[in-house]
Amino acid sequence: MGVQLGDLVEAKKISIEDLSGRTIAFDGHNILYQFLAIIRGQGVEPLKDSKGRITSHLSGLIYRNSNLMEAGIRVVYVFDGEPHRFKRRVLEARHEVRKEARVRYEKALRGGRMGEGRHRRGPHTHHREAGCFT
Repeated sequence: MGVQLGDLVEAKKISIEDLSGRTIAFDGHNILYQFLAIIRGQGVEPLKDSKGRITSHLSGLIYRNSNLMEAGIRVVYVFDGEPHRFKRRVLEARHEVRKEARVRYEKALRGGRMGEGRHRRGPHTHHREAGCFT
C-alpha cells in the first residue's frame, strides 16, 4: 500500500556505504513479488530450475543480499501476514489489470506479435481510481 512520508520527513539521498553497520528491514512479500515480476530468463518466462520450478525470487534475493551484506548491512525481511482490509480494493484492481494484460499478451502471441505481447505489461499499479492511494 505504501506510506507517503514526504510531508513528514525530508528526502535525502544516501549511498549504500552510509548504511554500513546498520540493520535494514524490507517488506518480504513486496520484495519477492518484485523479483518474480522483473527477473526473467530467455523471453518472457521467469527463471526456472531444471525441474521447471520458478526461481526468479531466489536469484534476486541472493544477488541483493550478497551486495548488501558485502556493504556491511544486516538484512531483515518482514512478512506481516494478511493484507489489511483497506487494501482489498487495490488488490482486486491489480488482479483485474493482470488478467487484462494476460488476455492482451495471449492475443498478441496468437497474432504473431511477440514483441507487443512482451512489452504490454503496462505501468505498475497505483490505483487512485480504486479509492486507495499506493
